[in-house]
Amino acid sequence: MSTVSIVGAGLSKFGRQPGKSGRQLALDAIASALTDAGIAWTDVQVAFGGSDGSGLADTLVSELGLTGIPFTNVKNGCATGGSALVSAVNAIRSGAADIALAVGFDKHPRGAFDPAPEDWGLPVGYGEAGLMVTTQFFGIKIARYMREHAISAPTLAAVAEKAYRNGSLNPNAWRREPISAEEIAAADMVNDPLTRYMFCSPGEGGAAVVVASEAAARRLGGRPVQLRGISAGTRRFGSFEVFGPSIQGRGTPPSVSTSTAAAAFEQAGLGPSDVDVAQLQDTESGAEIMHMAECGFCEHGEQEKLIVAGETEIGGRIPINTDGGCIANGEPIGASGLRQIHEIVTQLRGEAGARQVPGHPRIGFTHVYGAPGISACTVLSV
Repeated sequence: MSTVSIVGAGLSKFGRQPGKSGRQLALDAIASALTDAGIAWTDVQVAFGGSDGSGLADTLVSELGLTGIPFTNVKNGCATGGSALVSAVNAIRSGAADIALAVGFDKHPRGAFDPAPEDWGLPVGYGEAGLMVTTQFFGIKIARYMREHAISAPTLAAVAEKAYRNGSLNPNAWRREPISAEEIAAADMVNDPLTRYMFCSPGEGGAAVVVASEAAARRLGGRPVQLRGISAGTRRFGSFEVFGPSIQGRGTPPSVSTSTAAAAFEQAGLGPSDVDVAQLQDTESGAEIMHMAECGFCEHGEQEKLIVAGETEIGGRIPINTDGGCIANGEPIGASGLRQIHEIVTQLRGEAGARQVPGHPRIGFTHVYGAPGISACTVLSV
């Protein structure tokens, strides 16, 4: 399989930005990624991108330049950015292009997401019964998981506390004030056992990544990061997912995150024990806990011991969500997966400043998960 490298990564600011549209945030991210790669828009041969609610990515060419390249729109929930990157990588691997771009962006209004059931293949009555409210699914899922694996409520608060602490070190983050575990635990209950500060919020932001073939990366020089493995997948029968708050079949529900992470690691010829820094989907603090095991970084039920011991902190054995994750950055749906890539690239280059993982990390991992049971994972190295 041909070698593909990330040669440029760019990010807009995240969080509320009055007066800036989602498209402008995308353009900010693309400009940053192109500068990082040392190229111009005219050097890009193919592009993929999307947003959940801020317009069509392909129309960005109006501002970027009408060069005539193929630009495909991607809409795949929280895996939109990751799926755009999969497409860009496949374009390089197939020989269709030497330089490709992936972009994700969104600008969501205040308040919870309000998906329409008919857009998800569900009857209108599903929404009328209140089952489209995503926070209750996350509460149900982590409550069941905590009961099965003896994880206590303070661990939820500890994960969120880490997110805000890491976010305070990230100049692009939305939430840049640390919040104590005590305050997080005492906040308004949203859906038991998850309080207000354990959730991410719908947000605003853009992220972009430039990938290149081995020959193009060599020609460009710079600071390439090799994309060792990448995979995307959908749910299997019996899984317990957003908009499906029941379990069908018997036994342990399968996890799309587990199968997708395993595929990315197999492609890379590496395993979770090789990873020096990771990004895991943390729509709420319970998600990070579950995804630690689902992606192979520990056994189910071991998370509390690792978190209490500081193993997931910036200076720990397996630092997770060093930029604050979704909890500190918010969730602009289209951008989140590529924000994760930007953070791992920054860490592997040793350019993360106050949040830099010590010891020269060489291998990173990213994982996104979203409705109605989709995931995308990557393995990166220097």
